Amino acid sequence: MTIPYENATSGKTAIADMQKICRKFGADDFGIKENFKNGTLLVQFEIRGHVVHIEASSKGYAAAWLREHPYTHRMKSTKAEHEAKALKKGNIAVYSILRDWIKGQVTAVEVGMMTFEGAFLGQILLPDGKTVLDHVQSKKLLHAPEQSQ
Repeated sequence: MTIPYENATSGKTAIADMQKICRKFGADDFGIKENFKNGTLLVQFEIRGHVVHIEASSKGYAAAWLREHPYTHRMKSTKAEHEAKALKKGNIAVYSILRDWIKGQVTAVEVGMMTFEGAFLGQILLPDGKTVLDHVQSKKLLHAPEQSQ
């Protein structure tokens, strides 16, 4: 079985697409930052006076891929090589995932399905440098999800 984006190939070329989408939507600035140690990709842009801060984890994607494609001793590769393959897929996939998510949110705003704030609320930066979602979670303003048994 496959998971979405496991066969993505655009990788870093998706950055130009994200930048174009944000610019067309009226972004005042746009930037990305890769944290190689943590395996994260940060996309940040400012629109309508709001700074939007979106972070994606290539290691998180790799872990999901490994759940779908667990290592077995029948494979021609070692476990380390299999895990490296998963991380490589994650490093490519996060760019396409972020591009498509931003494009979807911007489109929803443009067609009147959502307000800008509604589409990006969780990722809007507050003056203290935390996102709205970080603030909500730290204050425990949402009900905890029920644990399945």
